[in-house]
Amino acid sequence: MKKTLTKYLSLLCILLLSVGSTYAQQMISGVVSDAGNGDPLIGANVLVKDSDVGTITDIDGSFTLNVPAGAEALMVSYTGYSEQMIPLTGQSSYTISLAQGELLNEVVVVGYGSQSAKEITSSVVSVSEEEFNQGPINDPAQLLQGKVAGLQVYNRGGDPNGNSTIRLRGISTVGANAEPLIVIDGVIGASLDNVDPNDIESVDVLKDGSASAIYGSRGSSGVIIVTTKKGAKNGGNGMNISYSGQYGVSDILQSVDVMTADEFVEAGGTDLGARVNYLDEVTRMGTSNIHSLAASGGTDKTSYRVSANVRNVDGILQNSGFDQFNTRLNFSTRALNDKLSINFQSSFTNREQQFGFNEALRYATTFNPTAPINGADSPFPFNSDQFGGYFQTLGLFDSFNPVGIVDQNRNDGRRQEFNYGATLKYNILDNLSANFRIARQSTDINNTTYYPTTSFFRGNAVSPTRKGRADLYSQQNEFDLYEAFATYTADIGGISSLSFTGGYSFQENNFFDNFLSIGDFPDDSKEFVNIIEVAQDLNTGGFINANSNASPADRIIAFFGRVNYNFDDAIFFNASLRREGATKLGADNRWGWFPAVGAGVDLNKYLDIASVDVLKLRVGYGVTGSLPIDNGLSQELRQIVNGSDGSVTTQLLRAANPDLKWEEKGELNLGVDFQAGKLGGSIDVYDRTISDFIIERDVDAAVFGVGRRVENAGQLNTQGLELALNYDVVGNDRLTWNTGVVFSTYKTVLEEYVIPQETRAVLGAPGQNETEMIRVKEGEEIGQIWGPIFNGVDDNGSPTFLDVNGDNTINVDQANALADDVDFAVLGNGIPDFELGWTNQLTVGAWSVNAFFRGAFGHSLVNTFRAFYEPRIASQSSYNYVNTDLAEDGLTEAKFSSLYVEKADFFKLDNLTISRNVTLPAASPIGNLNVSLTGQNLFVITSYTGADPEPSLTDFGPVDNGGVLDTSRPDVLSPGIDRRNNYFSARTVTLGLKFNF
Repeated sequence: MKKTLTKYLSLLCILLLSVGSTYAQQMISGVVSDAGNGDPLIGANVLVKDSDVGTITDIDGSFTLNVPAGAEALMVSYTGYSEQMIPLTGQSSYTISLAQGELLNEVVVVGYGSQSAKEITSSVVSVSEEEFNQGPINDPAQLLQGKVAGLQVYNRGGDPNGNSTIRLRGISTVGANAEPLIVIDGVIGASLDNVDPNDIESVDVLKDGSASAIYGSRGSSGVIIVTTKKGAKNGGNGMNISYSGQYGVSDILQSVDVMTADEFVEAGGTDLGARVNYLDEVTRMGTSNIHSLAASGGTDKTSYRVSANVRNVDGILQNSGFDQFNTRLNFSTRALNDKLSINFQSSFTNREQQFGFNEALRYATTFNPTAPINGADSPFPFNSDQFGGYFQTLGLFDSFNPVGIVDQNRNDGRRQEFNYGATLKYNILDNLSANFRIARQSTDINNTTYYPTTSFFRGNAVSPTRKGRADLYSQQNEFDLYEAFATYTADIGGISSLSFTGGYSFQENNFFDNFLSIGDFPDDSKEFVNIIEVAQDLNTGGFINANSNASPADRIIAFFGRVNYNFDDAIFFNASLRREGATKLGADNRWGWFPAVGAGVDLNKYLDIASVDVLKLRVGYGVTGSLPIDNGLSQELRQIVNGSDGSVTTQLLRAANPDLKWEEKGELNLGVDFQAGKLGGSIDVYDRTISDFIIERDVDAAVFGVGRRVENAGQLNTQGLELALNYDVVGNDRLTWNTGVVFSTYKTVLEEYVIPQETRAVLGAPGQNETEMIRVKEGEEIGQIWGPIFNGVDDNGSPTFLDVNGDNTINVDQANALADDVDFAVLGNGIPDFELGWTNQLTVGAWSVNAFFRGAFGHSLVNTFRAFYEPRIASQSSYNYVNTDLAEDGLTEAKFSSLYVEKADFFKLDNLTISRNVTLPAASPIGNLNVSLTGQNLFVITSYTGADPEPSLTDFGPVDNGGVLDTSRPDVLSPGIDRRNNYFSARTVTLGLKFNF
């Protein structure tokens, strides 16, 4: 697998080098200073325009740079100063002065166009490549973790094959897609999985409704606009090539504390004679190799950039990781006397995945540490050949040898994604342009899971028939986008300006999949997953499980318009309106209106406050609508039933709801942007109401013919505050230090619901299948962990509980969890009270240090490992015991209570990067050499005793005794549960290298 990917990259390198030309370069130098007082601006960015070559200033404000022949200008920027373009006139030395006070001239990408930051009236945040998180980032969303106030990016445990949970401003929907809309180079709904982090130039985050309403239903959870790196117009003077490489190693950061074998025996555990640390047996030192190569060039009219990225990542769990090859092409040109601009992008990703089995971590935690790995080492008579030589604790519920899980079974997959997009822009007049965009994205997924006939874990090895199992799954997704829009601009009276954008959008998504599960293989001599025709099930017509699905027509058609008005370059107004129809809804509710309006004023232009450079007030309100995740939810759902007489009938599983309509979100945002010398930032407060949220619920079967239906069920309100601050602490000829903080807090209340209250999120087995841990109730916050309050241990080893209501009767029966006299209370909340990120950038000469800290505070987690395996239960003496300082002496009964709900506040050093720019001789073919060392998750300060204190924002329910986790139905109303099937978090150290040639 790795050899194939390396071959792809090698061929591309040969191609690029074969077509490259000689790189004539000129060495230039210069100094960048403050136009106000002449002080050097330490750390200013100096880049060669129309080239990928760049450098950072030295400690005295000076810079040296190898400039490719044909380069036209230097681009110079520094935080708090206006960017300048300095023409290259053939000199060998340049003196550059930057002026303060033009912070809002930055261009920000918004829906169907861009605006200067000064004119933005909504909550929009731009993050450039220099601000991204560092290190071996494999998930592009992780580039933004902790960088944008109100944006939550969590990958609990750090599974290399797992995608991050992304939330903007908390719960934005219940039954629809809670993830923000991704827009890549203008293509709506493009896949983040098909863009390599090294190819991303900047990200613009549209946080509030007035910003995202232009995208209609798909923008209801916010919008993340990704801009990839483009080519360089260097006058046809050759190709610029850049390379970056990283090598990293990872180990477990934190795991669940359990007893050693000797401690287990001393505590009364069943001694089987061996002494094994099973977590060590199923984990390893993870490694990652990342190589990125990019080439760019062009002429005055045409530019191109082509890149190739190879990622080989081995997770800390045995047989988990992936090998990925990604390539991207960005091409642009102008024609017809420069009136026509053509931009074309294309990307292809091939990812070979080893998913491994997260269950191996779960059972390594709970498996008897005195059990031998191999059955031959057992002191008891045991037919280990039946289980491939591995020891198994037969007859014990939910117990599997974790080494057997990772060694015997396969869980592999391949995902291929290909997309292309073309945008044509024609300038009809100087102030009128027309745009047309076409894009297509295809995703093919093929997953294979195989359990041999000797596998006790899902392989049915104890059965006399149908031993072994092969699961084959394939999925195809195709997305098409066609859009056309025009933009008109006009100056009015010399003091104001107006622009209008209007257009049409057509989106269509098609999905189909196939699944086949088959077993009953003759023996274990081969991997029968590749020759399933030998399965005896095929001959007997027995236990084959096969199904296929195809989506109904899934289309969105929209008409949209937006107007922007600028008065006196200080008062700004914008409004947008989108009319959209979607096939996912009931026939009479498919069309909706999504308006938005915003206004802003540069107060400092009129107040002229001393020492204040920027003071801008903005306010916006927008309405968006969310669509359900699946198609056809307004229609009835039936399953096929095969009769014993050969007949085929159908059975109703879910009733139709022809009145199903949009979830609607209305959001008001008030914000202030400010800059006073070295201090700058923004404050946003918002109020958001989500009405008619979609959920599948129990209904009256006598009325609807079946007890389940998808309905518009209630209303949520979220109120929040976000703060971003940036400060230049030190800036002299020896040291610079810039620090920035982002802070966010919000609270979501269930204002309306079809029933007054309910409990959700079953704890699971063994023994607690009736225990639901989360309460949702009208008029109260989302995220309430609900249960009895632990009050000690009685003489029989049973837990005692607090008389919450003071009626001298203890009622903690789960069947009465919502009764008036129940002694339950809110034990914690799964949603943090607040979150923060703290970035520090220091430079000392050619050295730079980037330290990023992140934390979340006020949230709780249900530690499910403790809830099951911490009490010393006699009947569970063959499971290992969780061994934390919170364990109660003498407790011999497992019953959910506040004892297992822990505060999970954490503060961590998320990322530390130390790098150095290396100055090379002028004759060197290599330029801008940078060497770096990065540590991720170097330390975590937390009192949480589980494997990962990060918030659990969604729940997928319990899985027991080898069951398969279903991640297709995330429950956003049940945050705060740390399930037993999570991957364990890792600490990573990475060596990086970058250069141009």
